[in-house]
Amino acid sequence: MATDTGPEGRLCLLTVHAHPDDEASKGAPTVARYHAEGVRTVLVCCTGGEEGEILNPALDQPWMAEKLAEVRAAELARAAQVIGYEEVVMLGYRDSGMAGSPANEHPECFAKADFEEAVSRLVEVIRRQRPQVMITYPEDQGMYQHPDHLRVYDISVPAFERAADPHYRPDLGEPWAVSKLYYTLWSRKRLEERHKAFGELGLESPYQESWFEQPSRDDEITTRVPVHDFIDARIDGLLAHATQIDPESSFWFGLPPEIERSIYPYDDYVLARGTRPAELPESDLFEGVRPEAPEASESSGSSEVPELSTAQAQYGRA
Repeated sequence: MATDTGPEGRLCLLTVHAHPDDEASKGAPTVARYHAEGVRTVLVCCTGGEEGEILNPALDQPWMAEKLAEVRAAELARAAQVIGYEEVVMLGYRDSGMAGSPANEHPECFAKADFEEAVSRLVEVIRRQRPQVMITYPEDQGMYQHPDHLRVYDISVPAFERAADPHYRPDLGEPWAVSKLYYTLWSRKRLEERHKAFGELGLESPYQESWFEQPSRDDEITTRVPVHDFIDARIDGLLAHATQIDPESSFWFGLPPEIERSIYPYDDYVLARGTRPAELPESDLFEGVRPEAPEASESSGSSEVPELSTAQAQYGRA
């Protein structure tokens, strides 16, 4: 297991997402927390989100649709800064659109990409960034079967494995073994707690019965990261994607912020590759891979951590 640190002598967290805005809806508080702790945080975004719908009525204009790729790139840059990503790597593919749409046939779309080429692009990023922890999507993605989300899973697991293989594409950089690979997961418990909170406040819940008819996967959760002081990273990150998120959406913003921060202050994950901890659930994605701290002495200085920007530091309220 790789326990040495990568560039800058710091631990690194690398997340792989399909479109701009996915990084805000899935695990943003986790990224904000680790960035505040001094972990280097890197986002791989596989597509430009060219096929996104404009869900904000105030921005639903013809000229906006024509420049959507450019607009979404700017939104992603703002969201990344707010959440606390230090680097954004675009994998370079076009948004494939929903299953069965004409966009699925675009020659540059992610769903049509040559599999080996897509894997190799991600391997190059892994070897260059040298993360100890990598987060991606699971194979079972429930009700949302977007081709690009499925493709993220398809390339992430082999890239995780091949990045460590010294015989695979040495031209892509020195081999690097990522210590742990996680899948993101929205737990049934989170949905139930949010649904209950809407009812207790006398508000209409955005959760329909179909949400609760899906099989629960809570028994698969291996890791529950406390993120109480970083919940706003998800809220503010989503709002940064102004074209894609309706600011009046009850699903994302229907609960008062103080309730949102308290009802389920965790991000949940499934450890897919790496040594399982003795006790579950673990509370730290880096459990077992943090380098041992040197013994304190009067002559030894403390490790330097880059100064956080105002937007990033606001989430470190613990």
